Amino acid sequence: MFLLIWGTRRYVQQLLMTMLVCNNCHNPAAHALRKFTTKFTLFFIPLFPISTRHTLQCTYCGFVGELTKEQAEALVAQNVAAAQQQTPQQLPQNQG
Repeated sequence: MFLLIWGTRRYVQQLLMTMLVCNNCHNPAAHALRKFTTKFTLFFIPLFPISTRHTLQCTYCGFVGELTKEQAEALVAQNVAAAQQQTPQQLPQNQG
């Protein structure tokens, strides 16, 4: 008899911490941009990703909003370009 052990595992990667004005509480606060990747595992070895999503969480009120991959990449690029800027930026608006 051959035993096959498979499953999934979620990985979280914090991509960015930036100052934004929250869409929920309307306060300027730090926001964490995180990438969640779920991978298929075989014998507890992660083989390939089966889903990826990006979230932005307000550290003031805890509100979590989901972003598209393009919105997350644009936010990272905007933050790299404006690394010295000290004023809060506006959150990207969902188009759906």
